[in-house]
Amino acid sequence: METEIFSAGQIDAAVNLLAKGELVAFPTETVYGLGALATNEEAVKQVYAAKGRPSDNPLIVTVADKEMMSHYVQEVSDRAEKLINHFWPGPLTILLKARPGSLPKAVTGGLATVALRCPDDQLTREMIAKLGSPIVGPSANTSTKPSPTTAQHVFHDLRGKIAGIIDGGPTKVGLESTIIDIAVKSPVVLRPGAITPEELSRVLGETVLINRGQVSDQEVPKAPGMKYRHYAPSAAVVVVDDAQDFAQINFDENTGVMALNAELTKLDLPAQNKFDLGNGLADADRNLFAGLRYFDDQSQIKQIFVQGFGGSEQTLAYMNRLNKAAAGHHFQVK
Repeated sequence: METEIFSAGQIDAAVNLLAKGELVAFPTETVYGLGALATNEEAVKQVYAAKGRPSDNPLIVTVADKEMMSHYVQEVSDRAEKLINHFWPGPLTILLKARPGSLPKAVTGGLATVALRCPDDQLTREMIAKLGSPIVGPSANTSTKPSPTTAQHVFHDLRGKIAGIIDGGPTKVGLESTIIDIAVKSPVVLRPGAITPEELSRVLGETVLINRGQVSDQEVPKAPGMKYRHYAPSAAVVVVDDAQDFAQINFDENTGVMALNAELTKLDLPAQNKFDLGNGLADADRNLFAGLRYFDDQSQIKQIFVQGFGGSEQTLAYMNRLNKAAAGHHFQVK
């Protein structure tokens, strides 16, 4: 299969492919998504195949607006109204009870709930509106690998496996959306993102919990990112919790370092062994996946030391992705 790259002026071509059951990657403010017509079970199954994704991992349904969403849920609750009015379009995925029979099992994982999002990307919302139907939108990468933040990342992973990619430039946020389950008694964040539990609590007027549990091998996860290993390059990743500890590490030509600019300048390493995460947490969020991919393309790199951040709700999303990439491995000073 030849994978076409579409510009902003070629949305109609992407819509036609999706309508025929083909797969098209699309930009959002978080990461690039892999689109297929959400009501077409065969097209959705192709998403799992292209990504190499376990079929019990439910998919996020991406909509153009609240009106489109309303056709696929039992009701748009007061909680949902508050969140939609405040955060949509934006990096928030909302879990609600699905309208029976409205979506194939391949989308929901057989669960009674569905995860929905309206991204802050005009190009993608226009495409979905022209299609007249929602699309599934998992990250457009090979399963377990770092999520894509440019069209080139998608092309690297899925060339020849999907029909097209809409190039919307680099993403603004760089980490996947916050997922909140409001189909339960107490709302709970299932996956942290740019929108924090504190922000959600203020809008809802009630406490928002944070899921910290593990999903067993026998369970179907309620949302993406809860069960399987994610975001991992080929090289081993190690989290460095205290930036001062970089001075204690014995680096060599097989070592990569990802850190803020202020820390990198202190390290005597070749330029190709360094990846600049930027000047603060927002930059690090935006650049984390790009850094992991940068070193994944260097076969000589066997270990990557990455600066960690802790201590606040703002760091939850970054540390969630980094800890998954590192499989929980943190640098210990001897």
